[in-house]
Amino acid sequence: MPDGVWTRVEIGLNALAVDPAGLGGLWLRARSGPVRDRVIEALPALPLPLKRLHPSIGDEQLFGGIDLTATLSSGKLVERAGLLAEPAILVLPMAERTQPGLAARLAGAMDQGTGHCLIAMDEGAEPQETLPAALTDRLALHLDLDALPWGQTERIAMDTDALAAARARLPGVRADDKVLEDLTVLAVRLGIDSLRAPMLALKAAKALAALAGNDAVDQDDLTAAVQLVLAPRATQFPEEPAEDDQPPQDPPPPDPEQGDRDQNEGEAQSLDDLPLQDILLEAAKATLPADLLANLAARKAQRAGGGISGAGAKRKGNRRGRPIPSRRGRLDTGARLDVISTLRAAAPWQTIRKRESSFERSLHIRTDDFRIKRFEEKSDRLLIFVVDASGSAAMTRLAEAKGAVELLLAEAYARRDHVALVAFRGEAAELLLPPTRSLVQTKRRLAALPGGGGTPLAAGLKTALELAIQSKGRGMTPTVALLTDGRANIALDGTANRALAAEDAERMAIAIRANGYPAMVIDMGQRPERSLKALADTLGAPYIPLPRADANRLSTAVSAALDA
Repeated sequence: MPDGVWTRVEIGLNALAVDPAGLGGLWLRARSGPVRDRVIEALPALPLPLKRLHPSIGDEQLFGGIDLTATLSSGKLVERAGLLAEPAILVLPMAERTQPGLAARLAGAMDQGTGHCLIAMDEGAEPQETLPAALTDRLALHLDLDALPWGQTERIAMDTDALAAARARLPGVRADDKVLEDLTVLAVRLGIDSLRAPMLALKAAKALAALAGNDAVDQDDLTAAVQLVLAPRATQFPEEPAEDDQPPQDPPPPDPEQGDRDQNEGEAQSLDDLPLQDILLEAAKATLPADLLANLAARKAQRAGGGISGAGAKRKGNRRGRPIPSRRGRLDTGARLDVISTLRAAAPWQTIRKRESSFERSLHIRTDDFRIKRFEEKSDRLLIFVVDASGSAAMTRLAEAKGAVELLLAEAYARRDHVALVAFRGEAAELLLPPTRSLVQTKRRLAALPGGGGTPLAAGLKTALELAIQSKGRGMTPTVALLTDGRANIALDGTANRALAAEDAERMAIAIRANGYPAMVIDMGQRPERSLKALADTLGAPYIPLPRADANRLSTAVSAALDA
């Protein structure tokens, strides 16, 4: 049984070297450093050539295409092979930046059974910065080295002769039919909804058995495979099976003639009868991720806040941003011509065009060949806090909001976030903090905030809506976070009319949703408020009850909802 993170790393890499295509590859979550370098140093022992990819690699580099220089010089079509033409170990650094299109192409190449093995180097600093699910589902080994100190690592031993012998033995390794059934049941109990996981665990167990020189999978191989493949994928703590309500039947009377023999063989019989699922379940529990509870809470917030975007909106254009594949287009729109792609599109037709042309020309290009450059840029995200500053507990809520804003701003420099603060009390709402990323300015504005009076909820939502419209016109992506603990009792016209105030608040919520602005409603009252739950439904936003929440809990809840 693997004991320790680094031991599992060594066992996993050796299993991957035995069956790289069968296991699919490795998802290695680790920042660049000496610990990750030790894993990279062991990759040459894998029995395939290493090829390095880039998160923005194009289809031509992956699948091959026209060799433009050779085609134009020879006058006939010359093609060159792509990186996926031959089986290889595909090393993908900065894997957390992989776009869905590239993830789909790599997943398709792996599904075709062409022998590719992917090593995804995930360097994400935040939980939401991670490898696309299309790839994590196909990679058997998941290893997280972020919290592993250098002192607990050592050079990984890879015996090339033993690995070669294990690869030769692998086709003959057997496993009982019930093993896959037990692995599937265990995966269900761990909350794993993919059938690939138990099949990959079985392949890992066979690779380990071949490495140990065995012709059949044993309990130790399955235990190690569960810890390497299933435990890192767990999304829930396994529940104990329900006990039978009926009382157990009395055991049969002992046979005197069998007494001595049963006593001698009792231990062996108990070991043989021990359910394999229970053994594997205990192995999985021993290596469940330490942050599983936090991950479960984040996933719950993600499901509740389906419309909330964790990053700025993506916009496509032809002037600036991250380059994306060019498309066919026209030049009369002011677009920029992609010369190389245009020449590549025209190259296959040169022989035909020269033969059909009535005049001599070295290169024949038509409007259908034009390829237009495209770029993708992300807008800055704006988080608009709408805080209830009314009533006797207003100062407490404002203090919590102030702490949450400061905590979120501390991360804004890396995530390009802006924050704004709207406080509503008395008969109106006020924009206390315009959109900013300045922590000094935020602390100065939040130093002394007034409180008390009625609850003009509609006025607060209206001010937030106006600010969201203005910020979107300036290229930002706004999100509204409402913090309150009571019902609206002040209408938009300033009158104390609870029914009219509720109607005005509902109209403002409908307007926010109609404009497509994501939102969240955080109930900070001592008890959940039904009217706030209904308001969240009107906004199409998650409802998050947080009684007695402090700044840290508030910041965590907002971050989890935004990262959905």
